[in-house]
Amino acid sequence: MTNHYDIIIIGTGSGGSTMAYKLATTGKRILLLERGDFIPKEKQNWDPHEVVTVGRYRPNEAWYDKDNKPFKPYIHYNVGGNSKVYGAAMFRFRETDFEEVQHYGGVSPEWPLKYDVYEPYYTQAEKLYHVHGKRGVDPTEPPTNAAYPLPPLVYEPLIKDMETKMKQFGLRPFPLPMGVKLPQDYTQTEAPVVLENFDGFPDLTDSKADAQVTCLRPALMNKNVTLITNAYVEKLETDESGKKISNVVTIVNGEKIKFRADLIFVACGAVNSAALFLRSANDKHPNGLANSSGQVGRNLMLHHNGCLVAFTKKMNDCVFQKSLGLADFYHGAEDSALPLGEIQLMGRNDPDTIMWLGETIAPGKTYDELKKMSIDFWLTAEDLPGADNRVTLKTDGSIKVDYTRTNYTAYEKLKVKLKEVFAKLGELDADYKDVQWGGYDLDVSGMSHQNGTLRFGNDPTSSVLDINCKTHDIDNLYVVDASFFPSCGAFNPALTIAANALRVGDHIINEVLKITPAVKRMMERVI
Repeated sequence: MTNHYDIIIIGTGSGGSTMAYKLATTGKRILLLERGDFIPKEKQNWDPHEVVTVGRYRPNEAWYDKDNKPFKPYIHYNVGGNSKVYGAAMFRFRETDFEEVQHYGGVSPEWPLKYDVYEPYYTQAEKLYHVHGKRGVDPTEPPTNAAYPLPPLVYEPLIKDMETKMKQFGLRPFPLPMGVKLPQDYTQTEAPVVLENFDGFPDLTDSKADAQVTCLRPALMNKNVTLITNAYVEKLETDESGKKISNVVTIVNGEKIKFRADLIFVACGAVNSAALFLRSANDKHPNGLANSSGQVGRNLMLHHNGCLVAFTKKMNDCVFQKSLGLADFYHGAEDSALPLGEIQLMGRNDPDTIMWLGETIAPGKTYDELKKMSIDFWLTAEDLPGADNRVTLKTDGSIKVDYTRTNYTAYEKLKVKLKEVFAKLGELDADYKDVQWGGYDLDVSGMSHQNGTLRFGNDPTSSVLDINCKTHDIDNLYVVDASFFPSCGAFNPALTIAANALRVGDHIINEVLKITPAVKRMMERVI
C-alpha cells in the first residue's frame, strides 16, 4: 500500500467530502480515511424500528457525561458521515449569526468572518447540494443575488392549509430549503421518487443530497482520489519541531499503518476531531495537538433541539411532511426582546415514538389512528459556547462530554410560541382546537448539530484555528467540520459546513498549492 499522499482527509461527512470534491481536480494525490464503511442498501434502511429504536446504523460505543455515566451517542460512522441520515435542511446562517448577540443565556460571540464572506460559498453549496427553496418568503433570510437552484418542494394539502391560515394572522411561513436530487426535477421520462422515510433514515434511492452522493462519489471518479474505509485514525504524530504532522497513525481492518501527506484535513465531527487532537498529545504538545490556547475540546455546542407533536382533530395524511418552516421568532417576539429560535415541520415520527406519546394522550388508539391526528414539529434554539462545556478523554481513552445546557429559556419560550400559533389556528378552524401536545427534548446523547470544539479566530491565545481553518500551532493541519464554529445560530449547520469547506478549498488552491489560472480554468470545466 502506498503510504504517501499530497493530501489526507480524515472523515467523509459534509466537511470532508465537500473538501475532497473541491480539491479532486487539482491533480494532487488525495487519500480519504473513513473509520466506518458504506451503509448497505437494504430494506432495513426504511424500517423505522430498525433505524430509530434498534439503532441499526449507529455504533455500539459508550461515551460518558459530566457525571461519568455512560451513554450511547446518536452518531454514525459510515461513508458520508452523519449526512447519510440527516434531514437535508440546508439553511444559510443569518447575518446576525456572525455578529455578537445577547441571548437569555449570555452572549453569542462574533465571528472573525462575516456573512458577506460566506455568501458566494453558500450559493455554490446550494447548487452542489441541489437545494430546493424560495427566496423572499422567510423574513430573516439574508441577502443574495442568486435564486435557489431548484423550486421548493410542493406542499401537501394539510401543510398548504396551515400555511394559508398562518398567513392570515400575520406569520410568514416559508418552504424549507431542502437538499434533494429528484429525477422529476430534471426529466419527465423517468419515474418520480416519492420521499417518505427520509428525515433520520438512509436513502435507498440516493435522492437525498448527502455528502457521499453529491461530493464523494464524483470526487472518487478522479484517479488521483482514494478512499479507504474501516480506517480508524488513532493519532497524529508530529515531526521533531512539533510544527508539522509527519504521520497519520491509522488502524485499517485491525492493521496499524502510518500514512503521510503534505496537508492534513480533519473532519471527524466536533467531538471526535477534538478527541483526535487530545489523544495525539506528545512532548511538543503535552495537552493535545494545537492546544497552546487550552481551547481544544472546549466550547462544545449542540443546539437546543426537540420535537413537539400536536395531536389534533385535523386529519394528517402527509407522506413527506418536512417542507415548511417558521422563523418569525428567530430574532425575538412581541413579548421577547431576545432571540428564540426557529420551528420547522419534521419527518413523521416513527411508530414506536408515536405509540409511546399516544399512551397518555389517546390511550387505546392504534398507530394508524394516532398518525392521522399527529403533526410533528422540530424546534431549535441557539446553544451558547462555554469553556466548561468540553470534550475530554478518560484515562482509558474513552470520550467524556462535560455539558450543561445554556440559553434553555429561549427554547422553552419557543415551545410556548408554537402552542400560541395553534391557538390562533384553532380560532380559524375548529379542527385545530383543543390540541394535546406530546414530544421530547434531545439531551447530550442526541449529539445534535455538534460544533465549536476547535473554534477559529485571529487570536492564537483564544482560538485553535486561524481564519483559514489551519491550526495556529501546526503548519499543515486543517479542520473542516463544524468544530470551527465560534457560535451556532439556531439553524441546521450542514450548509455552513459545506460552504466553509468550499471557502477553505479556495484558499488551499490559490494560496497554498498556488494552482495557475490556466489549470483553474480547466478544473472549473471539470467541476
